[in-house]
Amino acid sequence: MTKLAIAINTARCIDCMTCANACKMQNNVPSGMLWNRVLTENCDSVNGAEGTYPNLSRNFLPLACQHCENPACQKVCPTGATYKDDMGRVEIDYDKCIGCRMCMAACPYNARTFNWAEPVRDPDFNYGDARVPVRARGVMEKCTLCKERTDDGDMPMCVMCCPTKARVFGDLDDPNSEISQLKRERSVRILLEDKGTRPQVFYVS
Repeated sequence: MTKLAIAINTARCIDCMTCANACKMQNNVPSGMLWNRVLTENCDSVNGAEGTYPNLSRNFLPLACQHCENPACQKVCPTGATYKDDMGRVEIDYDKCIGCRMCMAACPYNARTFNWAEPVRDPDFNYGDARVPVRARGVMEKCTLCKERTDDGDMPMCVMCCPTKARVFGDLDDPNSEISQLKRERSVRILLEDKGTRPQVFYVS
């Protein structure tokens, strides 16, 4: 079997937003919408940092779909549009999606977005991967783990473009893969473990 996953080294994240922008270009994500975000953790709401000047620090948390083994979004989808594929990715069948937003309400990671706009793809501009489907107005969207790329054995665009190499992508079912070794050898955390969703995105520092 194959279980695709991403490990993110938060100590290396510099909040450059390259992952978010690379994802947006690769997947033709509409204006005003992001599938990949970078949040600031444990910061003072006034100055956006921890500590007292000059000893200040900021901690960043890249966040997208966690591709859970037990996805809450799949359980509530009334049409079967949300599904787990044979590589462990949580995907959306856009033809089945009715835009009811039940998945948005169920996702504890706030990883779902609703497409309010008509699809736009300028034929004179290269939006990245032409294999990525154009989503209709009124459907749910999210990170697909760059399905079109990873189907062909390539890395997700956010992993490939990260300038600090904060992201590692691979197969957790392969004990010799870099990501499996990382999970064995480092202290890792998953988000909202108490929710029982068992994410396939985990964080190291």
